[in-house]
Amino acid sequence: MFSKILVANRGEIARRIIRVARSLGMRTVAVYSDADAQSPHVKEADEAVHIGPPAPRESYLRAEKILEAARASGAEAIHPGYGFLSENPAFARAVVDSGLVFVGPSAETMERMKNKAEARRIVAAAGVPVIPGTDGPVEGVGAALEAAEQIGYPVLVKAAGGGGGIGMMPARDAAELEKAIRVCGDRARSAFGVDAVYLERYLEAPRHVEVQILADRHGNRIHLFERECSIQRRHQKVIEEAPSPLYWEGKTELLERMYVAALRAAEAFGYENAGTVEFLVQGDEFFFIEMNARLQVEHPVTEATTGVDLVGWQFRIAAGERLDLRQEELHRRGASIELRVYAEDPERFLPAPGTITAWQEPSGEGIRVDAGYEAGQAVTPFYDPLLAKLIVWAEDRPGAIERALAAVDSFRIEGEKLKHNLPLHRRILLSEAFRAGALDTHFLSKLV
Repeated sequence: MFSKILVANRGEIARRIIRVARSLGMRTVAVYSDADAQSPHVKEADEAVHIGPPAPRESYLRAEKILEAARASGAEAIHPGYGFLSENPAFARAVVDSGLVFVGPSAETMERMKNKAEARRIVAAAGVPVIPGTDGPVEGVGAALEAAEQIGYPVLVKAAGGGGGIGMMPARDAAELEKAIRVCGDRARSAFGVDAVYLERYLEAPRHVEVQILADRHGNRIHLFERECSIQRRHQKVIEEAPSPLYWEGKTELLERMYVAALRAAEAFGYENAGTVEFLVQGDEFFFIEMNARLQVEHPVTEATTGVDLVGWQFRIAAGERLDLRQEELHRRGASIELRVYAEDPERFLPAPGTITAWQEPSGEGIRVDAGYEAGQAVTPFYDPLLAKLIVWAEDRPGAIERALAAVDSFRIEGEKLKHNLPLHRRILLSEAFRAGALDTHFLSKLV
């Protein structure tokens, strides 16, 4: 195991990684921008290195600053968390070229996965179901219109060079497609540096279900079951749970097929470390969306139901240890729900930063809070508005819902100008559709 690691991130995930690293006997190095000088992750690390102004492009996205901090502090490995540089193959390669260990998959694997059109071809060749669509980027509006006629409307225009819901728009006819090609191309160029887009059949009301995998460099590979991530706004997840309601409905045969497909995808990519294979599910069919080359925000619900420390295994695998978890020995117990607590207007889903004047977390049996903030801290507009993740566990899904509702009601967050989405979570937990497990990716637009 490493003696010292650097965490190339901030907020709640940096704190989580620091705690796990310390439990494994490693010293930790945090990095921080001007805006995060007083943040909890900075105080909790053994060392902290300043890397620049608040804007991410001048701090957390500056690979050379991160590497300089790692070398100066004597860190042996870098854990990227999620977001920022976590899925940047150039950064992963630079870490290795500097003589350090990148806690994640190889740069080569990430490059295969980063190009979404190429990723479709790779997994399809491995026998993983993919949504009908183009085999690669479409060259111009004319080619897109021709492809859409073959696929059948509605279609979804997607950026070929990245994910996260950026550069994605549905089109139900030729006029909408022409606009979507233009808009998505512009957004993709701004976010990923390339304007290439491809087309897929648009599924009107699918579920979003993902499978967690772990793989080591010795050829060992397992899945840790599924998570349901259908409740989203602007293609960003709001609530996740494990198991999926599909499990409670007895759809175990469908889920088993998804586990097999996820492992095939991981093998096809030559994946190593913790990763997640994402699917859209409609009826008894499922289709590959993408594979994420990092830890997911929602990983705690898998930990709560399996007892497996995913961050700990990330470090062990990166250090070259064998994955000694056996698939037949893995079982899950109970139900877990994660609520993402955002600093945002709960009606318009717009960021609402401010200074936190009161912060009181819920506690008790089956309750876990992964928080990036505390009372007295300013929530700035520079970063994702995620304040904390509220994770609950209970023996079954109804029990988890009731425990989540009680935890939401006892979570106190107040601040100057600050708004948060706890009221939205309460509405979701009380809704008949959520309690019945009737979920799809348009759930929030139908919530009354």
